[in-house]
Amino acid sequence: MLLKFTKMHGAGNDFVVLDGVRQRIELRPEQLRLLADRHFGVGCDQVLLVEKARHKDADFRYRIFNADGGEVEQCGNGARCFARFVHDRQLTPKREITVETQSGLISPRLEDDGRVTVDMGAPIFDAKLIPFEGGSGAVSEPLEVAGETLQISALSMGNPHAVQVVADVERAPVEKLGPLIEHHPRFPKRVNAGFMQVMDRQHIRLRVYERGSGETLSCGTGACAAAASGIRRGLLDSPVNVATRGGALTIAWGGEGQPVLMTGPAITVFEGEIIL
Repeated sequence: MLLKFTKMHGAGNDFVVLDGVRQRIELRPEQLRLLADRHFGVGCDQVLLVEKARHKDADFRYRIFNADGGEVEQCGNGARCFARFVHDRQLTPKREITVETQSGLISPRLEDDGRVTVDMGAPIFDAKLIPFEGGSGAVSEPLEVAGETLQISALSMGNPHAVQVVADVERAPVEKLGPLIEHHPRFPKRVNAGFMQVMDRQHIRLRVYERGSGETLSCGTGACAAAASGIRRGLLDSPVNVATRGGALTIAWGGEGQPVLMTGPAITVFEGEIIL
């Protein structure tokens, strides 16, 4: 199979984007893993598939596959690249679109400065919906990991997140604790592990260990989750500037029941073909 693709990134979180509107694309998990492989394939954190919408109120359907070949519900940095891709490929003339995902509808919008803003919907703190077994929905909850008790904020941004505050994000044990938190039995669908350092009330530094991908240079939903959890805990004020290893994102949230707005870059790196 000869497959055309576009390589993109959002603040260093990189993607292989596939046009499933103009061609039918059905890939097996091993083919997705090959695409994502940085030695034998193209290399990416996630593979994004653009398809025709099934929902009557959506312009497109958005599917996300992690580097391990598993399909997931949401990807914020990918959503910005998705909006840039469909506009640049002339799949739509709209600057704001409605996109169908596994976790519901989102609305990316191209800004005049070239960045993209995405309405990511309201964060979910109900433990059953995250899901987080034994959770209470409190702003901070204990989680036993590797013989120590961490204080985390558990929430969903269409995908599950566990955010903890650390003194120094560069020295945080992301490689050690990240996979243990991801596969913690209290998170039956696994979880994205966020490590947040609060610089002041409107600036944080963030590292995220993502489900199925490991640590990435940036995580859009992770930035949304970190900002929302920090605001909810009284540590931050909206809008929050989030510094990741791959670049900066701006997150705005008006509080309980309100949508999270994420603004950041969406960059096309190159286009190519690969034989699978």
